[in-house]
Formats: sequence, structure tokens, C-alpha cells
Amino acid sequence: MQKNIMKKLHILLSICLVLTVLVACGPKPTEAPVEPAVESEAEAEEAEEVEEVEEAEEAEEAVVEEEVVLNIAIGAEIEDLSSLRGGGHLAFWIAMQWASPMYYDSEGQLHPYVFDTWESNADYTVWTFTIDPKAVFSDGSPITAQDVKATWDVAAVPTTKHQRVGLFFSGVQGYEDVINGAAMQMSGIVAKDASTVVVTLIAPDPVFFQRVASHLICPAKASQVVDAEGKEVFQWWHPDNGVVTSGPFVVESIDLDNDVAVMVKNPNFWISEPKVDKVILRAVTDAQTAITMFENGELDAINEIFTPTLVEELGADFVQGTLIPRGHQFWLDASKEPLDDINVRKALILAVDPDKVFEAAFPNGPGQSVHQLLVGVGGVDPAYNWYDADPEAAQAALAESSYGSVENLPKLYFVGISQASHELAAQYIAEQWRQVLGIEQVEMKAGFDEYSGPDQERIQIFRDDTGARFPDAVAYLLGAIHSSSGPAQSKMGGYQNLEIDALLEEASTIPPDDPRRVELALEAQELYLQDWMFIPYYHQNISNFSMPWVKNWTKNLDWQVVEPWNVEVEAH
Repeated sequence: MQKNIMKKLHILLSICLVLTVLVACGPKPTEAPVEPAVESEAEAEEAEEVEEVEEAEEAEEAVVEEEVVLNIAIGAEIEDLSSLRGGGHLAFWIAMQWASPMYYDSEGQLHPYVFDTWESNADYTVWTFTIDPKAVFSDGSPITAQDVKATWDVAAVPTTKHQRVGLFFSGVQGYEDVINGAAMQMSGIVAKDASTVVVTLIAPDPVFFQRVASHLICPAKASQVVDAEGKEVFQWWHPDNGVVTSGPFVVESIDLDNDVAVMVKNPNFWISEPKVDKVILRAVTDAQTAITMFENGELDAINEIFTPTLVEELGADFVQGTLIPRGHQFWLDASKEPLDDINVRKALILAVDPDKVFEAAFPNGPGQSVHQLLVGVGGVDPAYNWYDADPEAAQAALAESSYGSVENLPKLYFVGISQASHELAAQYIAEQWRQVLGIEQVEMKAGFDEYSGPDQERIQIFRDDTGARFPDAVAYLLGAIHSSSGPAQSKMGGYQNLEIDALLEEASTIPPDDPRRVELALEAQELYLQDWMFIPYYHQNISNFSMPWVKNWTKNLDWQVVEPWNVEVEAH
């Protein structure tokens, strides 16, 4: 009986074990689905607001990342952003803020801008200009004929200190009265109506329309720039005074202590929206510092910079640009001993090879050597060769002079040796004089004030440049060798050749499309060369002075970026 019980117990345990295994291997029971928590209306609105803020922040970050900034520099402190100074380092950047009457492209072709039409009467004594009806200031107000007249008048007022106002308006009726203080307005400039300016001249000028195609006389808003007495308003150009401009950019801020100005897009520029969002202008007065900033990508362009190794450091493209009507030379003052003797002047010139003068200063460019005074203007043979260096002829000329020999020559003084390249050129010239003529006593300095006492009155050699702001041979020579010109009066000791004056004055009345105009200019140059008054230095190009990533960066005869609204800055 006990055996039967044990047998039944064993069977029962086996059944339980099998059942346990089956349960363990069987499918798991299905879990009931969990209902999602119900979100309150307030929580939903809060989540939506957070999402919108995050999207706005992301969009703002994207805008900042995509902002295109042009970083430019000048080699002097930022003290005055007036468009009415007519020169100086800041004048290179006028086109960023101001629209000129007309403008030249890099090929010397004239384009309308503020003025859309111009014409003269039959004898070129009255010129009429009309303003483009789309031309407006940055506040949206129209540029008017009264704005043009007021700006041009105040430019001629002596207290404005416009450095080149005579280049534009010396032939206008009433100009002399203004610069002499007898009047505050030029009677020859009239605002005929809101969009028409009429200019009356004292003599025929067939190229007057070309003269005024310059950023140095950009119209400004009359109510801002001229006070009740007709004088220039102090710091009218400062953004704190609410200045409005007419070019593609407007100054947003100026930090005069740190020499930084920030420009942004002009919202009402009528030509085209600028491709650059912001322009930052800063002063960088040390050339090597500027080069380092370019190499580090901190600068995109500069107004000008000259070092003997510039090409090696920043590349040939950095200094490339259009050759312009501007030449550099060493003027000889014929009123000072020993240059009062033409044979001494001839000796000094024949002892020097112009090609080697240029190579000493610019072994890798930019620019090119020159053998005449006229450069970059139509009708002139660029291959013309005034003279070849001739040591024997130089020695003979010195022997034939009233001084007879080198022992009787006084010391020679240079001025205008204001940068390393000019110094290298002057040193080459001095070395040639030493080797060919035996001249040992030569001194050279940057400016008059660096000489003291009687030495200031003895300076005989002036390194300087001359040229024209538009491509015309007559205008070029009138500003260089006519007896009324600056170089003739201040660099060549009151130089005057009456035959040259007569030729140029006659040529100035002939229309620019008449070949006789250039023929008379060439005759005048030939007479000038026979007077032996200068040593050729180089024909200047208007270098880009910009890095390869800056596109559409071309300059014109007026030293301005041709169309700053088209400038682009690529990622670099």
C-alpha cells in the first residue's frame, strides 16, 4: 500500500514539473495600452512660445553669420569725414558715402550719376546740367539744384579749405570773388529750377563737363552743410548731427578716439542695393602693421601703401590697376643755384637713366618707367623717348656751364622724399651724379620743415607728381607747366615759357574731339623738354591695394572705387 502511495506522488510531481515548463515557454500576456497624459492648454502655449524664441535665435545667428563686411583702412588718423576737403587720405573713400555729379570707370568712360544730362551752348561758355529724378539722399529727400549750388559755393569759400577747388571752378564767373572773400556765392552758378543747374564761364571750356565729373565736389544737403553766413557747418558730416548722404553707404558711427568709422547700407540708394552689408573703416598708419593685418585676413583693402617689398609680401595682384594720367618726377628749381644754369640742369638729367630710376624704386612694379611728361592721355605716343642717359654728354654740359666744374657747385637738396620707394629713387640719382659728375654733397628729406634755417631757401629738387583728373593732354599740361600752375610756381621757381602758355591757352578752347587740341599740347611738351626742367621718375597706376577675395574692386582716374555698390567680399 505504501508503494502505491509513493508511486502516485511521483506521478503528481512529474505532471507539475511539465506544467511549469510549459507555462515558462508560453507567450507573455498582452499589456493594456497606456493612455498619454493630457496636456493643458497653458502648457501647450508655453511650449509653442519657447519654440518660436528658439527659431528666432537661430534665424538671428544665421543673419549674423551671413553678414558681409568690408574692412578698409587709411594710412592716417580719422579726423574729418567731410567730402569737401578735396584731398587727403580720407578722400580716397568719398565714393562710399557720396554720389558724384558723374563718374569715370576704369577705362576712362564717363557715366551719369547725380546728373543724367549735360550740354553746352555753341561757344562752350554756358553749361546746363539736369539732375536724375531718381537721385535722392539717404533720408529719401530729392537731391536738388539748390543742393548742388550750395555745395559748390561753400567748397570755394576759403575757410572750407578745399585743396583742389580751383581745378573745377577757377573758370566759373564769380569764383575769384569767393576765394578773395568779396562774395560767398559764385554768380556763375544758378539753380534754374529744382532739377537744373546752369553754369556760366568766363571763357570757353569745351571740357568743363569732364572737370566736374569728380567725387571731390559731390552735392551735399544744403541745409546741413551751409550755415546762415554761407560757411561750412562744423562737423556737419558726423552721424551725431544726423547727416544724410547720397552714396551707397551711410556712416552709422564714428569713434574718433580709436579712429574707426562704421558704414551701413543706404536704404534709399537709387542705383542698386549694395552687395556689402557693412563697411568698417579704420586708421592703420604703420605700413608693416597693415601688411600683417592683410596677411591675417583682418583687412580687405587700403587707400594706399608703399614699401619696396610690397609685391613679395602681398602678391602682384595687390598692386595691379589701371595706368592713369599721373606721372611722378623730380622737378628742378631754375631760380636756385646751381640750377639757374640750363647746362647744369642738362648735366644732372643726362647723367641719369629714367628706366633705372624706376627700377630702383619699384623693382617689381607697380607702374612703369617714363621718358616724357605726358602720360595716360589720348594722342600721346607712350614709346616716345626724350633722351638716353649719356655720361659723356652730361660731363660736357657741366664743363660748358657757368660753374665750369663740380668743385664750384653748391650742395644739392632734395625734398619730397616721403617714403621708402622715393628714397631709393633719389639715392640712385645721387649715386649716378657721384659716379658721372663727381657730385658728393647731396641731402634729401621728406618735407620743408625738416630743413632748418637757410637750407629751406636752398632746396632745388622737388619730388612730386602731376597729372589730370580726366584723360586730356591739355588739362594735364595746364596743371603742370603753364606759368599759372602749382609746379611752375612753387616747384620750378616761377617757371614761365610764354610760347608754351600761348599754345596751351589756344588748345584749351578747342573741343576734345578735334585732333588739333592734342597737336598743340604735344608742341608745348616739346618746348618744355628743351628747357631741361625735370628728371622723369614713373608713370603711376591706380593700384587696387586690395586682397584677391575682394571682387569688382576697380578704381578710376578720380582715385575712387568705380561702383562701390557692386563690390563683393568672398569668404576667406
